[in-house]
Order: sequence, then structure tokens, then C-alpha cells
Amino acid sequence: MTDSRGNDTIVQGDFRNRSPGSRPNEILPPALELGNVNKWFGTNHANKDVSLTVRRGSIHGVIGENGAGKSTIMSIVYGYIGADSGTVKVNGKPTDIRTPRDAIAAGIGMVHQHFMLVDTFTVLENVLLGAEGGATLGPGLRRARAELKRLEREYALEVDVDALVGELPVGLQQRVEILKVLYRGAEILILDEPTGVLTPQEADHLFRILRALRDQGKTIIIITHKLREIMDLTDAVTVMRRGAVVADVRTREPSREQWAELMVGRKVLLRVDKKPARPGPVLLETEGLTVVGGAGVTRVEGVGLQVRAGEIVGIAGVSGNGQSELLEALAGIRPVASGTVRIKGEDVTRRPDIFTAKGLRRFGVAHVPEDRQKVGLVTAFTAAESSILGYHDDRAYNGRVLMDRGAVVARCAREMRDYDVRPPLPRLRTAAFSGGNQQKIVLAREMERDPAVLLVGQPTRGVDIGAIEFIHRRLIALRDAGKAILLVSVELDEVRALADRILVMFDGHIMGEVPGDAAEERHLGLMMAGVTTEAAE
Repeated sequence: MTDSRGNDTIVQGDFRNRSPGSRPNEILPPALELGNVNKWFGTNHANKDVSLTVRRGSIHGVIGENGAGKSTIMSIVYGYIGADSGTVKVNGKPTDIRTPRDAIAAGIGMVHQHFMLVDTFTVLENVLLGAEGGATLGPGLRRARAELKRLEREYALEVDVDALVGELPVGLQQRVEILKVLYRGAEILILDEPTGVLTPQEADHLFRILRALRDQGKTIIIITHKLREIMDLTDAVTVMRRGAVVADVRTREPSREQWAELMVGRKVLLRVDKKPARPGPVLLETEGLTVVGGAGVTRVEGVGLQVRAGEIVGIAGVSGNGQSELLEALAGIRPVASGTVRIKGEDVTRRPDIFTAKGLRRFGVAHVPEDRQKVGLVTAFTAAESSILGYHDDRAYNGRVLMDRGAVVARCAREMRDYDVRPPLPRLRTAAFSGGNQQKIVLAREMERDPAVLLVGQPTRGVDIGAIEFIHRRLIALRDAGKAILLVSVELDEVRALADRILVMFDGHIMGEVPGDAAEERHLGLMMAGVTTEAAE
């Protein structure tokens, strides 16, 4: 959305505030106001005079590309980092927020993109952690249990409070995070990329919860890049680009195409432009593949599939139906219980020198893991160090005795430029990058190795609309260069757009195969629920 001079238009929303039940003429201050907030990280100006106003009792989006400064500004609001200059007002009052404890005292809670939970603790213990309320745990646990039951009833946040968090699916883990902030009395809830790890069904349920919270008078701030969340959920949106606010917009005004253009500053192709595939020889094949997960539970059973050179085979399915274990087994990081895996015609299950993560990498298999932080990166390392994980013993990076760090930094800088990683600082700690830019580091590392077979899990999780377009083009280019690509994604639209053939997994089994250009969402949805291809048709 630009004016005749090519500048972004700034559309101001109605920021008058009324609390639920207030008289029509009663004007209340905004829930949150930021004035000219600046933040520097060394030479990187992450936030540039950021000002925004969030209406009380609304769902307010903060959107922009990866590295636009969205998470940084909200981390300042929550007290994780301090601003270098600027003001913060909560309910009209200037508020000095230096720590998360200050934010909680001011009625602000934050649900992070990567959950802050202790897997070996129960739901109740996680909620109470840091808010025990006394020298002994007994009274606090009893109070917390009663309060959680009330919150669950009031906001439809049902979860077993005695369950171990590590055994819960991600959708329920997110509910635990929301319960944590509500238990601490939050009136303003900040959610960072809230649907990045959720299935479409889980996202729909989350939307219902957030609307209920809004209708009860809570103020919700969502950091996102997803058009669906912007258009279906928010009341107003602040758009950020390269650290600065470029627009404040009422949600109902722009179209999908205008939202995409606002975020990235250029027109974005909202579809995948590709030619028909020209499949070659089979490069990846499995027969009767069975994989056992934790506690001896079979997660993949009797799976047979083929991926040919020059094609993308997509695997659709609700998260937790064996897709993750299948990818990990094919990447050599999870043992195979039985069955056969062939790479380029070689039965690698009979080759222990090949069938390991390191051996497969040398054999031409690259792997983009589903969980970039737990499997794909070491966040305490620099970006340059993370960019060579798994390839650190390559001759290009090693001299006679010591690693050639100059070569490592130079390659990382080139990949950052080619994949538009922001900020383009190879020596910056990996943890300092946004989730989307961390994903680009992993994608560049694996896709630039000229693999014969590429295993990709959730390639665009937490990635902005402009980067999604870029990643999709790269995947299609690899396919057209004769690579065999096995793609797993919970984004059904992504699978349908990219895949030449789609396999649907349910409970560890392949339910059937559908041509990519003939895949209907209803048909795939039935198969994802356990209906065979024939029955779905």
C-alpha cells in the first residue's frame, strides 16, 4: 500500500478504549504505548524509533519480515532486554520495565515461540515454577490446582494438570504456557509466532481461545508473519520493516496481496510457479520400514516409498503420526527396527559405514530437521560455526593443524547474502537471530551442499512470507536440477503447492498416494484422519 510518491501509507485505527461493561462515553487509556524506542546490538540498529499503540481489549498484530525487529521490541516490553532509549506506558502510566518480574508486576505475560517449559515437570509444577508463594510447596500447589481448574473452565484451556509436559503434544504445551501467564495475573498477553509449531486444527482452537480472552477484556499482542493469522484474528496491526514501524493498519482494510507487500516492501507471488516434474531414476527407496520410538512404541510401520530424481514427494499428516521419526531414520539419527533403505540403489541398511548421520551426509543425503533449535543448530555457537555443523571436517575449513576460521566466516557470509539472513553477521551468536533467520542458516547449510537427496522437515516454519517465496523457489530449482526431495510439512497448502506426489501418513502408516496437481483438501483431510484413499474417494 503506497501513495503516489511510493511511500507507505499509514492508516490509523480507532484507538479509543472501553473496558467490557464500561459506559459508552468512558474513555480509557490504551493498554500499551511505546514511544520512540531504540535498541542497538553492536552496529545493528534493531529497533529504530519504534512507536505503537495497542487498544485495550483487542487482538493487535505486530508483523514483518524475519529480522524486522518484532521479537526485539516485544522482548523490551517483557523486560528480557533493555531499550537504549524511548518510553513504555502501561494503561497510560509510564512504566520502567527492566526485568520479566517488572513486566509480570505490570500485568504483562509472554508466550515465546520456543516454549519455556521443563519437560520432566508436570503441568502444575511448570505453572507454579517461579511463583511458589512460600517456603513450602503444599499450600501453593493446592491454590494453583484450584486456580488452574477455574482458568481451564473459563477459557476452554483444558489440560491434565498432573501430566508430564514432555509427554504432551505441542498444542497442549502451548496451552500450558498460556495458563502460566494467566495464573500470574496477566492482562496483556504477548504471543511470539503462536502457530509456528501447530497443526491447522490446533491453530483454529488457539484462535478460539484468544478470541475468548479478548472478549473477557484481555489484550492480546501477536507477533506473526502469517497472512491467515493477520486476516482472521487481529483487530489492528503494526507493520515493521528493518527495525522501524512503516504502518499502523486496521485489519479489514488491506487484501492478502497488500498485506504481503506491506510486510516485505515489494509485490510477493502468493503461489508456487513451477513446471511439470521430469522424474528420473529412483534415488531414495524404502521397503517395509519400521521405526520404534520412545518407550518401545512403534512410530513407523511397514512404510514403503520411492523418491525419484527431479521430483518432490510430500508427506502430509497431522503432527505426531510418524513423519518426524521417518525423517530421522532416513537421516541416520534414529535406528531402524526392520526394513530396507536404499540410497542411489545402495542398500544402506546393510552398510553401517554409510547408515549414520555422518555417513549419509558424505553419501549425498542432506537433512533439514523439523526442530532447528534442538537438532539443527547450537544456539550458543556463532552463526558461522552453526553454518558448518556436520560438515566441520571438510577440507575447505581445515588447515594442517587448526580450523581455517576465515574460510568458515567467508562461506557463512556468502550464504547469508544469498539467503538474505538478517543481520548478515557471521560472528553473531546464533541465539541472537530470529527464528526465521535461524531457519535460513540451516537451509543454506544443507541446500548449498549439492545433495542427491534432500530430506526437509517443516522448511518454512517461523519464516516470513517473502522468505517462504524464496525457499519455495530454491526447492523447485533443486528439483529441476535433478535432486530427489522428500518434504514433510504440517502446512497442507505448502505440501499441495510443492509436491509432485503426496503421501499421507496416519498412525505410522502410509494411507495412500495422491498426485500433487489433483490433491483436494477435503480428500487429504479424510486420509489424514485415517481413511484410506479408496474410501476417501
